[in-house]
Amino acid sequence: MDPILLGAAGFLVVLVLLALRVPIAFALAGMATICTLIFFATKSGDFDLVRAFRPTTTLLFSNTFELIHSYNLSMVPLFIALGHVAYRAGITTDIYHAARIWLARVPGGVAMASVIGCGGFSAITGSSVACASAMGRICVPEMLRFKYDPRLATSSVAAGGTLGSLIPPSVLFIIYGIFTETSINKLFLAGVIPGLLSLAGFVLVIYIWVKRDPSAGPTPDESEVSGGQRSSAALKAWPALLLFVIVIGGIYGGIFTATEAAAISLSITLLVSVLQRRLSFADFKTAMWETVTQTSAIFFIAASAKMFVAFIALTGIAPTLVASVEAAQLAPWLVLAAIVAIYLVMGMFLDPLGIMVLTLPFMVPLVEGMGLDIIWFGVVVVKLLEIGLITPPVGLNVFVISSVVGSQVALEKIFAGILRFLAMDVIVLALLVAFPVLSLLLPNSMWQ
Repeated sequence: MDPILLGAAGFLVVLVLLALRVPIAFALAGMATICTLIFFATKSGDFDLVRAFRPTTTLLFSNTFELIHSYNLSMVPLFIALGHVAYRAGITTDIYHAARIWLARVPGGVAMASVIGCGGFSAITGSSVACASAMGRICVPEMLRFKYDPRLATSSVAAGGTLGSLIPPSVLFIIYGIFTETSINKLFLAGVIPGLLSLAGFVLVIYIWVKRDPSAGPTPDESEVSGGQRSSAALKAWPALLLFVIVIGGIYGGIFTATEAAAISLSITLLVSVLQRRLSFADFKTAMWETVTQTSAIFFIAASAKMFVAFIALTGIAPTLVASVEAAQLAPWLVLAAIVAIYLVMGMFLDPLGIMVLTLPFMVPLVEGMGLDIIWFGVVVVKLLEIGLITPPVGLNVFVISSVVGSQVALEKIFAGILRFLAMDVIVLALLVAFPVLSLLLPNSMWQ
């Protein structure tokens, strides 16, 4: 069977399986195994499954074991554990409470504090959905209590939750770095400015919204706070700020790697939580169990994706795609626009991690063939996946917030509110594409 045809058929069948709600790990591993068997069984002209069994298992399992033994992959459970421990100890919400007090007199201040709190949560956990779920339970009820417009109260947290994809540490950056053999240190640094730019953009959306409609974000009656309260709130938030400084400052200064930063940050978080008596043994056990379950799911998807990547490499479909694009003599901006459109459409329906592992075998060779920077492309991809988390009709973060508020706010209202933040995301994306220096400034100037 023609390898190119087999590769294309395998990819299309995976998309169909995903549309039928088959878990992506099973879809990728299953199709990789079946298609690789067919490839080797028909290689000599006849059809011999027995002969194909050994090379198939050797190829797929060797690639899987290579991934699981990757040193960089060890940072995934470390950062996930860091996020769960910090959340259970209340460290992740300290930035929100500090921002809530400092912005008490600002119209829309609670919504702004929610977005800033999401940024702080993201800087520790690296998970968008976890951020939206955790912060939604804290921030949305408070905004509704203060008579905020339900659209603003819910959509601000749904949008703020997406910052977990871009602000390091980000699980998506880790997986991208492993699958593209790119420096994760540089990817983390590349996400800092775009992440802060997205955060500032969301705050600007809230400011304009409340400026045009003051009733959407009224100032709470109990908004008078003293200087002592402000100082106390700022001091309480120091562990969360310290963790961000350790991860980014340590990597930028060349003091340690991203994996070492994860281990050091987790150790400091455990130490601070115990010394301040903020983490019970029951909370610690819960955090560890959540870490194990979440890490297992990510590892399963990554291992299955590695099998699928091995099959795609076997077919030679990626080099053929690159050669076809080069032969067509398409302008790089046109190819890039097509890539952006593909990610935006897929982001409406599929999980971000699934989209990444499914598309990278095709997109990365294409981007490298055009001479584009692979670090910059990683930031663009993660930003596109971030946009997908709040894009109708699926918008995973929107459904997470909807599950938090229940019948208090209709799903249609959340989607109506999210459109303003979605427009800002598109503006930030355009800036990242037009000005690669926004992504490359820090990684290019880091201490080697």
